[in-house]
Amino acid sequence: MNTESQHSSRRLGVRLFNLPNQLTTLRLILSVILFGFLSWGTCWAYWTSFVLFIVAASTDWLDGYYARKYGMVTTLGRILDPFADKIIICGTLMFLAVDPGMAAVEYGLRMWMVVVVVARELLVTTIRSFIEERGGDFSATWSGKIKMGFQCVAAGACIFYLTYSGQKPPQTPPAWIWLTLVVSLWAAVVSTIYSGAVYVVAAIKQLRE
Repeated sequence: MNTESQHSSRRLGVRLFNLPNQLTTLRLILSVILFGFLSWGTCWAYWTSFVLFIVAASTDWLDGYYARKYGMVTTLGRILDPFADKIIICGTLMFLAVDPGMAAVEYGLRMWMVVVVVARELLVTTIRSFIEERGGDFSATWSGKIKMGFQCVAAGACIFYLTYSGQKPPQTPPAWIWLTLVVSLWAAVVSTIYSGAVYVVAAIKQLRE
């Protein structure tokens, strides 16, 4: 390989693994560690999970901010970022839904809610691939961003709630924590369904044109 080719490969590597993509990769790594602590089921493990979730979710905002502000948007980032989002949200909700402590929460997280979230993500991903293969634009909408916000708050509230039930002996969380959990959780379910419907309607309009 000549010097020019080496420089081109090096520049390509720098573009691919820029700061936004590094943050996205970090989010994936933190997600795996988070799942390990969630499966532990102790008070300190829930506290660690809560901190990890906050840090990992924060990188979603940071990588998007840097990518847009400094023109670091890459094809790899466009693929990796939504993938990382789906892993941390869907994975966290799955682990929480099967947690015995969450099963005892009135109006709390249930597996059918996780199915709704996962089904919406699969549907939108399939539609986006179909539309963009045909040259259409299927960028994220505000309804999708609001949905993501509610999902993050709901997942964080569920983990925080479990820091009480994971104590020895289990403690009853304050009423405001339970209220925050329930409101954010059901808001996440409603916004998930709504945002999925928005994408379906947008896809139908594009296919008719």
